Amino acid sequence: MLAIAYWNEIVTISDRTLGPAHRDTLVAGERLAEAYLSAGRAAESVPWFRWALAKRMRTAGSEPDAASAAQLKLGRALVAANQFTDAITVLDGAVRDSERTRGADDTGTLLARDELAAAYRAGDQASHAMRLYQRILADRERIWGAQHPETTTTREKLADAALADGRVKEAIRHYKRALADREEVLGPDHPDTIAARGNLGYAYHTAGRIASALQLYEQACAGYERVLGADHPDTLARRANLAHAYYTAGRLTDATALLRDTAARCERVLPRGDPLTRSVQESLANIAGG
Repeated sequence: MLAIAYWNEIVTISDRTLGPAHRDTLVAGERLAEAYLSAGRAAESVPWFRWALAKRMRTAGSEPDAASAAQLKLGRALVAANQFTDAITVLDGAVRDSERTRGADDTGTLLARDELAAAYRAGDQASHAMRLYQRILADRERIWGAQHPETTTTREKLADAALADGRVKEAIRHYKRALADREEVLGPDHPDTIAARGNLGYAYHTAGRIASALQLYEQACAGYERVLGADHPDTLARRANLAHAYYTAGRLTDATALLRDTAARCERVLPRGDPLTRSVQESLANIAGG
């Protein structure tokens, strides 16, 4: 709130003393938009991001990178404000502009495609997201190699979209490849590798392959506890997943014990009202009556 008030005042002063077309007024307006977004007030940030983009586009010939960045920022704000149709329109335009001015294989173009695919995914258009992630994955494999960290991250996003689209077998295939690449490139105890192990476990859980899911969840929990500590939020989230898998497998005693311990840890280390704490408490209440 303090940041919003500060940048609001700076915009007002700059607009009055320097004029709306001055560069300092533009920068202050961008900072105000970012402050609204950081405060969780995405809908209020959107008009300011639109205003900044309009001004950046007038100087796009001399500052193309700034104009491209303004498009992506507006797209992200629209996604955060759940205005997915507008977000897709803006980000599709950013992709086309970048392809025209930078080329299809430019890093900025790939980033714009990433943002567009994420907007499709957030807007429950998983099939569109899948198709775009497939293209991005092929591009990154060709440009950077099959095991480059960014390539593997794209593969994981493709797996996420496939899972959301109900294509569970395809999701599992990509998650398995991502895990193998993470293990080979980063090692078994890197946080990204451990996360990949948990993601594959979730896909198996979704597919009803509970034994495989349990094995991967247990490995992920052990890895997080070893690397990050038992009270780290990522560890606690994976413990909650493991408890749900225990419940699905009919291991009610194990599920209840794990949820009780996880709830106590959440209450001790996470901020009051944290969503994970509430979720674990609700699961515990449903399974064990509190």
